Amino acid sequence: MDLSPLLRFHINNIGDPFKESNLSLHSKKFEVAVLDWFAELWEIEKDEYWGYVTNGGSEGNYQGLLLGRDLLPDGILYTSKDSHYSIFKASRMYRKECQIIDTLITGEINCTELREKLFLNKDKPVIVNVNIGTTFKGGVDNLDLIIKTLEECGFSHDRFYIYCDAALNGLISPFHVKGPKLSFKKPIRSISVSAHKLLGSSIPCGVLMTRKGRATNNLSENIEYIDTLDTTISGS
Repeated sequence: MDLSPLLRFHINNIGDPFKESNLSLHSKKFEVAVLDWFAELWEIEKDEYWGYVTNGGSEGNYQGLLLGRDLLPDGILYTSKDSHYSIFKASRMYRKECQIIDTLITGEINCTELREKLFLNKDKPVIVNVNIGTTFKGGVDNLDLIIKTLEECGFSHDRFYIYCDAALNGLISPFHVKGPKLSFKKPIRSISVSAHKLLGSSIPCGVLMTRKGRATNNLSENIEYIDTLDTTISGS
């Protein structure tokens, strides 16, 4: 109810949240403040991350995996069979080979099978979708074990891209004593969460955050008629 008066205005955060556009009625300062809060939560410096407030969990998945595809164009996508349907949709849209891994009874990815498939494709870089809460079982993939498996299979950090789909449990685990530790101090590249599931946002939305680098630069294009950078899946 407190925010309802704002619905009278046509607010559009068009383009990149960190760059002004020729549309003066926006809330980019609030958007960046939200991102800074998540940056502190996920232990990454403000000058080291890029991100934006998405339209929901699926868009976060599309953006996160698009960044991975751009960074490792020859990479194979690995994800568990219990992953959100948008992960498989993204693999079709981006025409990425997708290796679907079985899950344990807990719903988490089977790292023994992951190891086997990694060895079969050692010549190709790796894009891994790590689930922090699957849709039906709430399964949480063991991030530390996945990183260990990649390293033991001989993949250096520049040959794998870890994306964490934390739409379901990403806002629970940081505050739970036994929750998985989501942190950019680990060799992960991007994380997304959903804000309308647990934060109770009245409008579906989410947050996507990634490390700054070549992938984010490649997807950035200056659009003259809005006088800003186009960096996101949705554009605005």
